[in-house]
Amino acid sequence: MAPQGSPGVTVLPWPPEHALFEGEQAAQVVIEAFGCDLPQGFQAAMPAWHKAPVWINLEYFSAEDEALRNHGLSSPVLHGPAMGLKKWFFYPGLSEKSGGLLHGPTPQAAIALADSPLRISVFCYEPASLGLWLQQLSELPHKVCLQVTAGRATQAVRLAMHQLGHSHQLEVTELSYLSHPEFDLLLASQDLNLVRGEDSLVRAIWAGKAFLWQIYRQDDGAHLKKLTAFLNASLAPDVVVQAHLAWNADHATCLPVLSPEVLKVWTDWAGALRDRLGAQTDLLTRLESFAAAQG
Repeated sequence: MAPQGSPGVTVLPWPPEHALFEGEQAAQVVIEAFGCDLPQGFQAAMPAWHKAPVWINLEYFSAEDEALRNHGLSSPVLHGPAMGLKKWFFYPGLSEKSGGLLHGPTPQAAIALADSPLRISVFCYEPASLGLWLQQLSELPHKVCLQVTAGRATQAVRLAMHQLGHSHQLEVTELSYLSHPEFDLLLASQDLNLVRGEDSLVRAIWAGKAFLWQIYRQDDGAHLKKLTAFLNASLAPDVVVQAHLAWNADHATCLPVLSPEVLKVWTDWAGALRDRLGAQTDLLTRLESFAAAQG
């Protein structure tokens, strides 16, 4: 994701679970991210440091009330090699009371001409509504250009297009894999961005264009609660809510027709969300302040 590296950052291979760390330099702050527990050997080394580190569990993004309640709380480690230490929980989110979002440079948004085709980027898993949505797009009175990202999205769109058959209204371009800056440029140049997971959602927010989020599916349905919390916290209008629920449904469901009026409402919402979040401090600033306060 960052092939050129970054000043002051050293990337190392993940060690074996019980590798020894006796000579490891003591750290002031230790961050484990997204549920990836630190290796047992590293946990065993931390209690021997001259001062206990600020140990932070950087959680997944969530706009749920539970995440806000748990953000910034600590928990004693009651068993295992790091027993006796304390771990703090840090939740990225949309609220000033959350851990915030990563910011970053966002490219200048491209200006669409009145008579230009509708431009849509597609970064998705295999949504059940994909084929039906492509059928809806093929029936629009104007041309639609799809920029489809490499990997699962390309495979899913190929299959859906094969089942749909040839359409004069749909132009599909299959992209090669993109770096983060290239992906940001792609998002800025579209009228609608289909994104998935968490990182691309954040990038789509900063692009300020209409976006449609496919949340990572969980068997227990917890993802739908998380999606609803996001839509509520982002003040999504009804048409945007309808689109997200249809796109994340487990059976083929019609999305709102992408008329100019619908797209304007969608885009206005995305722009307002970007501006509102842009006025907040970013995740890195909050994380640094939090670690300093606990240290």
